[in-house]
Amino acid sequence: MSMSSTFDNQPYEPEFEQAYGELLSTLKDSTLFEKHPELERVVDVVCIPERVIQFRVVWEDDNGNLQVNRGYRVQFNSALGPYKGGLRFHPTVNLSVLKFLGYEQIFKNALTGLNMGGGKGGSDFDPKGRSDSEIRRFCCAFMTELSRHIGPDTDVPAGDINVGGREIGYLFGQYKRIINAFQGVLTGKGLNWGGSLIRPEATGYGVVYYVEKMIEYATQGKENFTGKRVAVSGSGNVAQFAALKVIELGGTVLSLSDSKGSFVATGTEGFTAEEIDLIAKIKLERKELSSIESKLPSGKYKFIPGDRPWKHVGKVDVALPSATQNEVSGEEASALVANGCKYIAEGSNMGCTLEAIQVFEEERQKSSTGIWYGPGKAANCGGVAVSGLEMAQNSQRTSWTKEEVDARLKDIMVTCFNNCVNTASEYSSEKNSGLPSLVKGANIAGFVKVAHAMRDNGDFF
Repeated sequence: MSMSSTFDNQPYEPEFEQAYGELLSTLKDSTLFEKHPELERVVDVVCIPERVIQFRVVWEDDNGNLQVNRGYRVQFNSALGPYKGGLRFHPTVNLSVLKFLGYEQIFKNALTGLNMGGGKGGSDFDPKGRSDSEIRRFCCAFMTELSRHIGPDTDVPAGDINVGGREIGYLFGQYKRIINAFQGVLTGKGLNWGGSLIRPEATGYGVVYYVEKMIEYATQGKENFTGKRVAVSGSGNVAQFAALKVIELGGTVLSLSDSKGSFVATGTEGFTAEEIDLIAKIKLERKELSSIESKLPSGKYKFIPGDRPWKHVGKVDVALPSATQNEVSGEEASALVANGCKYIAEGSNMGCTLEAIQVFEEERQKSSTGIWYGPGKAANCGGVAVSGLEMAQNSQRTSWTKEEVDARLKDIMVTCFNNCVNTASEYSSEKNSGLPSLVKGANIAGFVKVAHAMRDNGDFF
């Protein structure tokens, strides 16, 4: 089995090939196939989507001009349940990006312990600069095409980049008009029409709960987030709520960023909850992060235009990449290690390049005090976990309290962490005293669960 043979006669899809290669390398660098040789041939089965749907989306702008975009849904794997994964509206959306996201989603959903398959979708539509009316017309046109391929027991999309509560509302309304039924076919809905409490916060809270267990395990319960210096990238939902949870647990948030640059604390004081609320407001208005510079305390932060925070934060204990894929390079990974970072976990999907992961894994293996890396498919599964809880509430026609959902979320993240640690230890091929490889643990645990379900379903013999 090799990457070259797997992708022969296929279009070049760099993001998807990176995700496939990362999973394959960790599976092969373990004892999994020695203990279960029958699973080796399944890798090339799982990497092909069950179904790829592509369609045109025709809509009208405010000037009456006809516009057209590409729409997609990659229904990757339904062995564990209905396809589940977000919709992304962004000009960079293409099949490679969506296949990478859907592939990761298969194993991420498996790690939640809930009955959800993996999928992803979206469009190359750019909502920036568009009016509410234009976004509504686009969403209705998009759902008119997508509606024939989804359903509460078939495929349940959610939001992703540029698809928030407003867009989910427009999409859900159009689906309801077409199907003539009120069904839990989308998650991330409004609280007064089927949504779940904690859903906006879930990914950010979840990654912090995961890192909290990393710290507890690595220090044998002697440390937690209290006093930790934390670098965060991004300034959307994931970054905002991760930062707020870090502050709640006693840590200091040193940075936030967007595609135009980064704010980095110049001293020992980090972002306050009030400052993060200010950022949340300007992000709802789709303004750039730098637009709040005049509203922040003078001299407290430095804005670094056109760069991510990793090389600028100085001494740091925890790093939480929470913006987009490949946002930590090998060079930036080395800078984090040099600045004393002990824990890094991805709030974003595939936030670290393969070179960065290699840096982290090599440092981890040196000793039990090396940097410890938590991959996104485990660390950021809290978002889809609460989407699964929203599906359960919709099925029961009920609504759980904030405390109940938060407790379930934390329990899922703790169970996910323990699963990763135990699986990494069980299939380790390493001969050192370092911490268990969470990337190997996550990949193996997710893959084995999906492979066994596919076998039981008769997908292979």
